[in-house]
Formats: sequence, C-alpha cells, structure tokens
Amino acid sequence: ATVRVLDPSFWRMVLTRGGAGLAEAYMEDMWETDDLTSVLRLLARNLEGLNRLVRNPLTRIRGLLDFAARAQRPSEVTDRRNISAHYDAGDDFFALFLDPTMAYSCALFERPDMSLEEASIAKFDRICRLLELTSDSHVVEIGGGWGGFAVHAVERYGCRVTTTTISRRQYEYMRSRVHREGLEDRITVLQDHYRNLGGVYTHLVSVEMIEAVDWRLYEEFFATVERLLVPGGRAAIQAIVVNDREFERSKHWKDFIKRYVFPGGCLPSVAAMMGATHRVTDLKLVNLLDIGPSYVTTLRRWREALDAHLVDARNLGWDDRRLRMWRYYFAYCEAAFAEHRVSDVQMLLARPGG
Repeated sequence: ATVRVLDPSFWRMVLTRGGAGLAEAYMEDMWETDDLTSVLRLLARNLEGLNRLVRNPLTRIRGLLDFAARAQRPSEVTDRRNISAHYDAGDDFFALFLDPTMAYSCALFERPDMSLEEASIAKFDRICRLLELTSDSHVVEIGGGWGGFAVHAVERYGCRVTTTTISRRQYEYMRSRVHREGLEDRITVLQDHYRNLGGVYTHLVSVEMIEAVDWRLYEEFFATVERLLVPGGRAAIQAIVVNDREFERSKHWKDFIKRYVFPGGCLPSVAAMMGATHRVTDLKLVNLLDIGPSYVTTLRRWREALDAHLVDARNLGWDDRRLRMWRYYFAYCEAAFAEHRVSDVQMLLARPGG
C-alpha cells in the first residue's frame, strides 16, 4: 500500500494523539492511501512497538482524562444517548450497505461464494438451531436491531419473540416491519432497557449487544439473563471479543471507535463474561464457536457497498468527513479481525434443569 501525506499537520496529529490522531487526520483528508485496510493491518501487526513510540506525556494525560471520564457507572439515560448517537443515524443510511435482512452484525460465511444476505441468514439459523427452537418456544431478544433475527425465527421455527431496543429509530422500524409482514401476533416489540424487562422465557438471544454494556455491569447483565430464563432455559450470546490480557487495558482506553463510532462501548473477553456468570448466576457455557474470520468478509462487503453508494449517502445529507469516518471504521475493524486483535463468538449458555 502507498500512503500519501497531503497536509504536514498529519505528523503532529499522529505524534500527539496516536491512533485517534491517525483516524482524525484521515477524516480531515490529511492523508490518503490506495489500500486503507492493508495500512491498518500493518499498524495492528506492530501495535505494541507503535504504542511505545508515541507514548509521550500528552498521550498519558489524555489517557488519564479518558479514565476519569469513565470512572462512573453509566446510567440508563447515558445508555440511551450512546445508542442513539450511532443507531439513530438513519435507517436509509444503514440500508445503503446492509443486506435486505438489515443484520448489523457478523454474518456467517459457511462458503466463500455466499452473498451477504445468505451469510446473515446462516448466522440467524445457527443461533436458532443452537437454541433448538420449536413452535412452543418464547424467545426474549435483548437488542433487536432492525428485526432480522425475530422475523427469521418466527417465520422458520414458528416460535414467539419478544424483542427490545433502546434506539427510537430501530423501535419504529421494527414495529413497521412486523406490521408489514403480518407477524404482530408472534412478535412483540418493546422500547425498554434490558434491566427493566419482565416475565420469563424459554430462550434468550443477544446478538452483539453486550459491547454496549459497561464492563462494571457484566454481573448485572448476566443476572438479568438468568432472571429472564425458566429453569433449563437457554441463552445465545453473540459477542465481539478481545483476548483476556487485552481486556484489562482496553476497558479503560478510549480509542477511535469509542470516540467517534460507539461512545460508551466496551469489548468484553470470554473470561470476563464467564467470570461474571460464574459469580452471580447458575448459567453454564455449553457451546462456543469463533466466527471471527467471517467478520473480515462482512466488514469488507459493508465497506464496498458504502463506497458504491457514496452519491446516495451525500443525497441523504452525509458530508465527506462523516463518510470518511465510516470508511475508516469499516477498514479499522476489518484489519483488527484479520490480524486477530479481536474476534467474534457465538456462545450457548444454559440454566440447570434442561
């Protein structure tokens, strides 16, 4: 890959702001490259050395300020504001790069020639098969997105689904979708925070929602999972994860993703999630599949689709700076998965008695 520096201020931003500065310089069109993902893969591969190089008083001070800002546990109001900052960007915008299922999570590419829609359906279907859903099942879904899983589970397995989101736009979209598909007798759409959900269910699903849960609230989250399940109930959790050693550093560090893409986000590790479940619940891990390699392809498909619809995005009111931020975000994540800095897992948890 070739990097061309277009503005000498690029050097100051990178040396004083590290990885966030590199991203901000890209957003401001201070540098360009013919292969953004390859550049970011090279940086990810050499991350430890680069961190030592740019670890100066300014980055240390910024790290302390970031830590201080995250010292308090987030409230429901904070959670709603953080979710709205990303997911309420507009359904029409997300539709430019998502497949018709509107799945905004890692697809499952069981074959390299699968379309993104086929891989998203494969992801939904594996979760349903893990849970062993039947027409007698009642599933509660934490973080319903745009309704893709709920519709798939009801249409393919005949179960009932109660799904919730705290995004206003997603809530309105799901309600409209359920009505349009004539599934109102099988799907209930809520706009409630997970901790306020009531009732008990045979199954629970949460697809890449736990990344929005602060690390100090993992015990509360999994205690809620246990509370919502009948004895013998099963929970399928799909989560983007970091390795256990990296978790202790990353949970305090405010990188490009936390600054500009997912404010308040925190990637868990498998050990952090399992530690929380063991401390406060009777849930047991009975199945785990790493689907991280599929995220490389998923992110590349999203980036390519967005690149193909830049004119449409501008017509929706998106300026070039915001579009460059999204392009950098997709390439940044693709590089992280390709270099195994992060991964994605599907976990099956079960309560005793089943």
